[in-house]
Amino acid sequence: MALVVAAEATALLGAAAWYGYELATGAPVLSFWGAVFTMALLLAFAAWLFAVGHFLFRGYRWTRSASLVAQLFVLIVGVPTLTGGLVWAGLAMLIPALLAIVLLFDKRVVAYVSRTGGSPPAV
Repeated sequence: MALVVAAEATALLGAAAWYGYELATGAPVLSFWGAVFTMALLLAFAAWLFAVGHFLFRGYRWTRSASLVAQLFVLIVGVPTLTGGLVWAGLAMLIPALLAIVLLFDKRVVAYVSRTGGSPPAV
């Protein structure tokens, strides 16, 4: 599960790098500072997903809800992308998001992030 979240974060980091490259090479934009803000949002969301993936791997409870919210946002963007004609990009967003949602409710993941007793504390 943590690998899926980390892979999504890596994809976002790649998208931010591509966005930054396009911005640096003079791709036309309506607002330069709006484009910089969008790139900053991509970087911030990637960093947040890396943190969620890391703490999910360590077994923290709060990461399930953070991961679910992230996957719902991906679905919100992925469905219009798919229906808007960008089939491969839409599928690249939807398939990992759906896989992550299914894994979030798997009993092994729930048990892993709800450990008590002799194991490290789950916050």
